[in-house]
Amino acid sequence: MRGQATAIALVIACGVASFVSMRAMYLSLLRSQADYYTQHRFADVFVELKRAPDWVAERIRQIPGVAQAETRVVMDVTVDVPGLQEPAVGRMISIPARQAQGLNALFLRQGRYLSPTGGNEVIASEAFAEANKLELGSELRAVINGRWQKLRIVGIALSPEYIYEIRGGGSLFPDNKRFGVLWMSAETLEPALNMKGAFNSIAVSLLPGANEEDVISQMDRELDSYGTLGAYGRSDQVSHRFISDEISQNRITATVIPAIFLAVAALLVHLSFTRLVNTQRSEIAVIKAFGFSNWQVGAHYVEFSLLVAIAGYLLGCGVGWYFGIKLATLYAEFYRFPVLVYRPELHIFFLAALITFVTAIAGAIGAVARAVSLPPAEAMRPEAPSRFRPMIIDKLNMPFISPALRMILRNLERRPLRALASAFAISCSVMIIVVEFGLFDALNRMMEVQFRDIQREDIAVTLNEVHSARTQFELAGLPGVIRSEEFRAVPVRLRFQHRSRKTSILGLRENNELHLIVDDHGNQLSLPLEGIVLSSTLAGLLGVVPGDRLSVEVLEGKRPVRSIVVAATVDELLGTNAYMNLCALNRLMHEDHSISGSLMQVDAGKQEQLYQRLKQLPAVAAVSIKAAAVNSFKETISRSMTLSIGTLIIFASVIAAGMIYNGARITLSERSRELATLRILGFTRREITFILLGEQALLTMVALPFGFVAGYALCAILAIRLQTELYRMPLVVQPASYGLAFLIVLFAAIASGTLVSRRVASLDIVSVLKAGD
Repeated sequence: MRGQATAIALVIACGVASFVSMRAMYLSLLRSQADYYTQHRFADVFVELKRAPDWVAERIRQIPGVAQAETRVVMDVTVDVPGLQEPAVGRMISIPARQAQGLNALFLRQGRYLSPTGGNEVIASEAFAEANKLELGSELRAVINGRWQKLRIVGIALSPEYIYEIRGGGSLFPDNKRFGVLWMSAETLEPALNMKGAFNSIAVSLLPGANEEDVISQMDRELDSYGTLGAYGRSDQVSHRFISDEISQNRITATVIPAIFLAVAALLVHLSFTRLVNTQRSEIAVIKAFGFSNWQVGAHYVEFSLLVAIAGYLLGCGVGWYFGIKLATLYAEFYRFPVLVYRPELHIFFLAALITFVTAIAGAIGAVARAVSLPPAEAMRPEAPSRFRPMIIDKLNMPFISPALRMILRNLERRPLRALASAFAISCSVMIIVVEFGLFDALNRMMEVQFRDIQREDIAVTLNEVHSARTQFELAGLPGVIRSEEFRAVPVRLRFQHRSRKTSILGLRENNELHLIVDDHGNQLSLPLEGIVLSSTLAGLLGVVPGDRLSVEVLEGKRPVRSIVVAATVDELLGTNAYMNLCALNRLMHEDHSISGSLMQVDAGKQEQLYQRLKQLPAVAAVSIKAAAVNSFKETISRSMTLSIGTLIIFASVIAAGMIYNGARITLSERSRELATLRILGFTRREITFILLGEQALLTMVALPFGFVAGYALCAILAIRLQTELYRMPLVVQPASYGLAFLIVLFAAIASGTLVSRRVASLDIVSVLKAGD
C-alpha cells in the first residue's frame, strides 16, 4: 500500500499545510495589528475640518469619554520627486518638533526625528521612500500654499494610520511611487499653510467603556461651525478597514480550504482501508482464532490509518511553515507593520494534529467496524461474490459499445457509492482551481469596468479649492490637452429617516464622455438633469429607492442643508458613490458655475511637458494618472495572486492525482485475477490498461462539469461574503478559467495513470492465477 498511503499522506499534507499557513497568518496579522495599535497609540476617532483655532481642542478634550485629543495640520500637496516624471501627491502632516508620546506615534525605520531648528526637514513614509529609491538626505520639492519649498528627508518611518498606504477617494491599491506621507514639524508647516494657531485635523483616543457614537455626535456639534467633514471611528478609517477586511477574509479561507482537502483525505482513507479489510479477511480470522480481541483488531487498523495521517501531518506542518513565511513576506510588501513575523503558535499545530487524527479515524471507522464485526468462521471463507445480473448497460442493447467499455460501465454501476465518492473528490480539485482563477477573473473585470468603461480620462486634476469656470478654460489650454471636462466634488452627509452616510457628490457636465456611469454589466446610465443617482450599495445602506427624497447636509462652505429626490440607482463595483448633473449641483449649492477639478484626455507625445506644467501650478492639489493606476492594479494583482494560484494548483493536482491513483490501485487489487484471465484470453496489455484506467478517466470526465458548477457556485458565495462598502466582487468566470482547470486536472490524471500503467505492465499472470480464493 506504499503508493496509496503516499497519496493519502499527500492530500492530508495539503490540508494541514493550508490550515497551518493560513490560520497562523491570520493570527499573526491580528497580533501584529493589535500590538502596533497599542504600542503606538492608534487613535479611535478622527475628524477633518476646514480650520479651527487651537482653543477648540480643549472643548473636545472635555467631552465625556475622551482620553486624549491631538490637533494637527494635514494637507495634500504636489511633490516633485527626483527621477519621477509625473507629479506625485504628498500628504503633509504636522507633528511636534520634539518626539512626544502622542497618538499615532511614528516608528522610525531609519534616520532620526525632526530637529527643532531644521525648517525644511521631513520624515518620509517607508513605502514612498522605497518605491522612489529615496534615502536619508534626499531632497524633494513641494508646492506648499502656492510656493515651491525644498524638503530634506532626515528619517524614514511607519505610522499605524498608514499600514495600508493609499490616498483614499476610491483607490483600492497603493501607488507608492506617486503617493506618500511626509511628516513635518508643526512649527514649520503651520505658518507655511497659514494655519498658525489653528488646526484642520484632530485625532482622539477614548476611555475604556466610552460610547464611540456619543463622542462622535458631540464632536460634530462642537466642530459644526468650523467646516467639519464629520467625525468617524476607527472602523471607517481607510487603512484600518483594508487590513481588517483582509484579516476577516483570511479567517474564512483558513476554514474552507483545509476542510475541502481533509474531506477528500477522509474519503481516500475510507476507500483504501475498506478494500484492505476485504483483502485481509483470512488474516483477520486467523488472529481472532488465536485469541486476539475485536478491540485489538480494530486498534491495528486505526493505528495504521494514524501512521499514514502522521506522515501527512508532519509533511504538512513543514510545507505550511514554508508557505507561511512566503505569505508573510508578501503581506509585508502591502501592509507596513514594524514587525510582521510569521510565528505559528503551538496550539495551531495541536489543533492541526487533532483535525488530522479525526480525519483519519473518520475515514477508517467504516473499515474498522467491518473488521471487528467479522466472526472468525465467516472470515475464513472467501468473500461472497457480487450478485451478477443484467445491468442497465446490458438492457439498453447497444452493440456499438466495445466489450472493454461495457466492462467499465458495469463495474461503475455495481459500485455506485465508490464511483460517487471518487467523482466528488475529483470535482473538489476542479472546484478549487475554478475558484482561484474565478477570483482573478473578477479582479480583471473590476479593472476593465473601472478603467476602461468608467474612467476614460488620461489624467484627473484636482484643485486645492473650489474655482470658477474660468479655471477650466486655463486647464483646457495646457500643452497636450485634447479634451477637458470639468467636475465638481462636494462632501456631504446623506440622511434618510434614521440612517445616514458620509460620501461625496460628483457633479458631471451634461453629455460627458470622460467619466461615465456604468453598472457591473457594462451598461451605461445617462445622468438625469435633475435629482441624484446613487450606487446600489449606498442606496441599500440608506434604505432608499428611486423616488425617495434625501436630506443632503453639505460639509463645506456655509454647510447648507438641502433636499433632493433619488432619480436612479446604479450597480457599481467600487465605492459608495453619488452623482448629479453639474448644473443641478451648482444650483443645489446656490453657486455660480464652480468646479473642483478637470478630467483630461491628453496627447501622449506631450505628457512630459504637461506634467512639468502641472507641477508648477499652485492651484493644483493632486494629479491622478490613469495609466499609473492601471499599472499599480496589475502589479498588485500579479504579486498577490501568483503565490496563491500556484500553491492551490499544486494542492488541487494532488487531490486529483491521489484520487485517480488510489481508485485505479483499488480496482487493480480487486480485479487482478480477472485482468490476468483476460490477458490469457487474448486481451492485449493496452486493452487491459484501458479497462483499468478507463474507469478513472470516465469518472474524471463526469466530475469535470460538476466541478465547474461547484466552482461557479462557490465563486457566487464568495462574491457575497467578500462584499464590503469599498468594493463588490463581480461574479465572473471566464471560459479560459474552465479550460485551465480542465488541462490541470487532465495533466494530473495522466501523471497518476502513468504510474498505475507500470503496475499493469509488471502484472505476473502466473502468480495471480495461482493465488487461491
